[in-house]
Amino acid sequence: MRVTCKDKIIEVEQNSRIRDVLKDEIENSQSEIITCICNNKVRSLNYIIKEDCNIELLDYTHKEGKRVYVRGALYIMAKAFKEIYPDAKLTINYQLSNSMYCVISNMEITNEMISKIKEKMREIVEKNIEIRKVDMTKAEAEELYEKEKTMRGILLQLDKKEGNDNVSLYYCEDYYNYFFGVMPVSTGVIKIFDLVKYKDGFLIKYPSREKPNELAEFKETKKLLATLTEYEEIYKVLEIDTVHKLNNKVALDKGKQTIMLSEALHEKNISDIADKITSNQSVKMVLIAGPSSSGKTTFANRLGIQLMLNGKRPVTISVDNYFVERENNPKDEFGNYDFECLEALDTELLNNHIQRLLKGEEVEIPTFDFTSGHKYYSGNRLKLGENDILVMEGIHCLNDKLTISIPREQKYKVYISDLTVLNLDYYNNISTTDTRLIRRIVRDNQFRGYSALQTIKIWYSVNRGERKYIFPYQEEADSMFNSSLIYELSVLKDYAIPLLTEIDSNNPECAEATRLCNLLKYFDSIPDDYIPRTSLIREFIGGSAFDV
Repeated sequence: MRVTCKDKIIEVEQNSRIRDVLKDEIENSQSEIITCICNNKVRSLNYIIKEDCNIELLDYTHKEGKRVYVRGALYIMAKAFKEIYPDAKLTINYQLSNSMYCVISNMEITNEMISKIKEKMREIVEKNIEIRKVDMTKAEAEELYEKEKTMRGILLQLDKKEGNDNVSLYYCEDYYNYFFGVMPVSTGVIKIFDLVKYKDGFLIKYPSREKPNELAEFKETKKLLATLTEYEEIYKVLEIDTVHKLNNKVALDKGKQTIMLSEALHEKNISDIADKITSNQSVKMVLIAGPSSSGKTTFANRLGIQLMLNGKRPVTISVDNYFVERENNPKDEFGNYDFECLEALDTELLNNHIQRLLKGEEVEIPTFDFTSGHKYYSGNRLKLGENDILVMEGIHCLNDKLTISIPREQKYKVYISDLTVLNLDYYNNISTTDTRLIRRIVRDNQFRGYSALQTIKIWYSVNRGERKYIFPYQEEADSMFNSSLIYELSVLKDYAIPLLTEIDSNNPECAEATRLCNLLKYFDSIPDDYIPRTSLIREFIGGSAFDV
């Protein structure tokens, strides 16, 4: 068989391991090789080659390399807890900055505990112990987990659905656990990490992709954490904090009660935000921002209804009509027009119009033609009444530089994002970015005619814009709205999987598509018949009451 790596072709015997075949390339690499992509699938370096293949070796600077590294760090942390505090009920919750936030439900977390775990982790890393993937029957796995029932549920869900009697566990010495995705081949890879006590839990910290050889600075996000914690506590009370528990709820009534509870939570929080806005007499305009596929359009419509109930008529102004003339639009480092930077907007004209509107003057609003790259005026005049409130949504709305001439007390800022609090199980969290990507794949196909391949191709640049222009300003918000619905992946599953499976192994995006497919297969399907037409999820699957 033939293996191609960096244009180098190697003849190998069948059933050879990647780490053995590419030993020289791995050892001579200037950076630590963590995993690889083999024929557009993410594979362990222990993967046994069964056919001709193209292999790309990955370090921490690659998104898949970082995922494997973080997964390995979490695995080692779980092993350390098992050795020192075997009765600890550990939960790996969600990402905060370049850290994962973890809690223990049955023990007080102390600095002494964290110090002991960190020391044990360093000892495990220093030993450079092999991490092995072991296949076994479902019956064997059930026997292993008989005394640890909290860990069993999700492990067996997918296999039941696929009709597969085998499951895979990762072994390190006598410790075993299930983790979703590829693991490093040994503990010695995880050289840079830290554990610190934080709030009611602790953080396991790791490097950023940009600086893989040092711990990333932790940027505290108090409002974001409060929003996540609020939702997490609610769903814990409702006993829907893992996919296994969600599937049990779905089995009872096809998810009808879960849908109603999730929708009621959204309605309550939107109503609370509207009350805060209208109770502050200084507020003249509402500014809404959030990353892609957060549900900003539906949120703005539903917030508008609540504002009207409170006696305020929302009047919307679109930031998209205030782009600079195309010849004045800045370009990025590749020489392409950068439509996401603040300088791409005519902030001087926008501020002039907002000021005049807030003074009660009539303003002619421009329309921007993206084809020609020019603004034109067609008599679209706007004037605010006494009980009107200006509403504006856009990527820069949390950045005061966008509306620099408007006093801060006159602005109410809302950050919206799909902040997933549902976990696969107590050791495997679901990324909020993955949920948004699945939303966007479905929406792009439903309403824009894009394939999943096209959406995944542009997702990196979308994320780059969010990291640069949205996330740094999220703590500036007066309110945060979590647009996640605990049941949404159960609905999106039947829309997304057929689109993802269209991406064949000849495309580099196949790795991402395969990972998302495997994630969605854990969920029991919920039919969309029970979803209200005002639901935020309708923005992605169709049938929204707000569609024009």
